[in-house]
Amino acid sequence: MAMEDSAASSDAARWRSIIESAVDGIIVIDERGRIEAFNPAAERLFGYTDDEVRGRNVNVLMPSPYHEEHDEYLARYLETGAKKIIGVGREVTGLRRDGTTFPLHLSVGEMLLPGGRKFTGILHDLTERVSLENRLRASEARWRAVVECAVDAVIVIDARGRIEGFNPAAERLFGYTEDEVIGQNVSMLMPSPYHEQHDDYLERYLRTGIHKIIGTGRDVTGLKHDGTTFPLHLSVGEMSVAGERKFTGILHDLSARVAMESRLREQEALARLGEMAAVLAHEIKNPLAAVRGAIQVIGTRLPTGSKDAVIITEIVSRIDSLNELMKDLLLFARPPRPQAIPLQIRLLLSSTAALLREDPALNTVRIEVEGTDPTISGDPGLLQIVFFFHPPVRYACRQLSLEREMACDDRVVGMGAGAARRAHRAPADR
Repeated sequence: MAMEDSAASSDAARWRSIIESAVDGIIVIDERGRIEAFNPAAERLFGYTDDEVRGRNVNVLMPSPYHEEHDEYLARYLETGAKKIIGVGREVTGLRRDGTTFPLHLSVGEMLLPGGRKFTGILHDLTERVSLENRLRASEARWRAVVECAVDAVIVIDARGRIEGFNPAAERLFGYTEDEVIGQNVSMLMPSPYHEQHDDYLERYLRTGIHKIIGTGRDVTGLKHDGTTFPLHLSVGEMSVAGERKFTGILHDLSARVAMESRLREQEALARLGEMAAVLAHEIKNPLAAVRGAIQVIGTRLPTGSKDAVIITEIVSRIDSLNELMKDLLLFARPPRPQAIPLQIRLLLSSTAALLREDPALNTVRIEVEGTDPTISGDPGLLQIVFFFHPPVRYACRQLSLEREMACDDRVVGMGAGAARRAHRAPADR
């Protein structure tokens, strides 16, 4: 008997030592919810001493509404055997002595002792974990906000090229919604031949580690939802998430830059053309003056009533027209500051039409000026250059090689694309 008592005492001491040294809080209650044991870890967790809580209802450690509900739940379990937490575990909220609450994980076990039913609760403080989760959520929310608000498109794909992320800027850029592209191969955003080559390139990179664009950037071509292509700059980065490779592409639309570069090239070409036109006009004007003078001298030597006098007069007229054209060419090459004056657009168009009529290549085109005669404010010399050298007008005149009529409506002074079409419609088209 003494040996049995010694062994029981030794076991009790061992179990007490385990409970006392446990890192997690351990609380034992009876079937009425009164606390019978409260280990040091529980003291640290709740801020009470064992003496302060022993014999008190365990709901003292619970905030509302759990504080009021606990006794009813325990009575219902004892009556029906229906349990929600006993034998399992869940995350709950604890109430410290100072009134603050904190998250914890509670697992409850039931035991039958000679003194009746007892319930043991093991409580693990989740404060650090929940704090870390909150920080991670906040960090994720910040990065998501950055990506969502980014001006440039951001696309995330997995190692198989499937799209996992597609921010609003990417939606605007390509014309797809996020739902339409998630899970699809990113090659759907590429025109041929890149569409067919992308998967092979990705597989080769994963196999060999040899990359051409990852870690750098380059100008590529994108394919919109409507089938149109556009220039963009793509930079690609690689990351590992939970051991899985992901690739992030940041795409910047280059349409505006490419259009500006094209306009600059056109302006440079126009500048070179202007310089060439200025040289040509200067080099031709002087010889023209000499030729005109020589023709006039020849004309004075012709006999009175000579049939050649008409030819001489026509030659001088053509030289004068060519001279006027050279003046216009100089104005086109080196336009002066506009000097706006009141002018009648009909007279200006009639003057331009007269110049066009003198072009031998247009002798089958009948040019008429129609419309009212409004007064506008503008520079007549510069406006005449616009009308005479405007590409749609010249092209229309060249194309109307059959007997057609070209109607110059004085309402189309701006000569936009639509106005130009109206200005050179043939009779059959009107």
